[in-house]
Amino acid sequence: MSATSAPGGSGKNAPTAEFVRSLPKAELHLHIEGTLEPEMLLALGRRNGVALRCSTAEECRAQYHFDDLQDFLDLYFEGVRVLVGEQDFRDLTTAYLDRVAADGARHVEVFFDPQSHVTRGVPFADVVAGIAGGLRDGEKEHGISWRLIMCFLRDRPVAEAMEMLDLALDHRDVITGVGLDSAELGHPPADFAEVYERARAAGLVAVAHAGEEGPPEYIAEALEVLGVRRIDHGVAAVGDPALQRLLAARGIALTMCPLSNRALQVTPDLSRHPLKELLDAGVLVTINSDDPAYFGGYLLENYLAAQRALGLSRADLVRLARNSLTASLLPEARKAELVAELERVATRD
Repeated sequence: MSATSAPGGSGKNAPTAEFVRSLPKAELHLHIEGTLEPEMLLALGRRNGVALRCSTAEECRAQYHFDDLQDFLDLYFEGVRVLVGEQDFRDLTTAYLDRVAADGARHVEVFFDPQSHVTRGVPFADVVAGIAGGLRDGEKEHGISWRLIMCFLRDRPVAEAMEMLDLALDHRDVITGVGLDSAELGHPPADFAEVYERARAAGLVAVAHAGEEGPPEYIAEALEVLGVRRIDHGVAAVGDPALQRLLAARGIALTMCPLSNRALQVTPDLSRHPLKELLDAGVLVTINSDDPAYFGGYLLENYLAAQRALGLSRADLVRLARNSLTASLLPEARKAELVAELERVATRD
């Protein structure tokens, strides 16, 4: 089914790829390591002498079929081994900015996982310098503003997360916030209460993955114990009306990732994805791509996949784009500028 024939409108009111691309929007849930396309994976493997289990891009992509989150993480952490030097991270980030610019993004908030690099002997400062360099390149080339968020791996020791925070505090000119990712089940947010308390005290914004594979209680825990500003994923909120009301009342955004949820069997059937239900319940839902090299689509593809599966209208899509700007870490004045631009684009014939 094409975007023009999808449910949610017909004729001039039908959402199209061109319409969605034209909407100014932000991407708020993107793991930079998850943008490592097979072609770059192979090139960096050759550059850095890292042996891989695939020798062509087609062979690499053939491995991208996952039973669950852990199945994906095993392949993800194998792939990051090719990221060794500052230039590798810069090249990776620049390539992502080129792609997301073509999707109509005006602002990005990028996650990175330092533990997956520092534990291999890659200097923390090189990781940050490379990613920040790529973000600055993208800002200069495409006019895309950015924020950088450091994630803690929740399935690794809390003490290790505290060590990463110590390193991050020397880079507060670049790192805006902290997040929590990796294998969720059995690793509740409260485990990282002390780390988050210290990060917030240092002026870092707090976000966290919750309710992807974990229960709605993890979402509530991230809000109440970690003091997060946003919930990354938040799929499990669909089963808890009281939690939905709380999210809506507090204006807590959910950074949802439809193609990721389908690929990892969180919601194998996108027509049953809770995004539309939560949006209609007044929750500040946003659309993002998560780890797009592995899940089959960047920002625009996620919007279009959700539109086709859920019958999203033009008004829904505009609302989702507006939510992404509202939920961003941009200054209020810049948010207002972009929202005004969005409204002008949305009402254009």
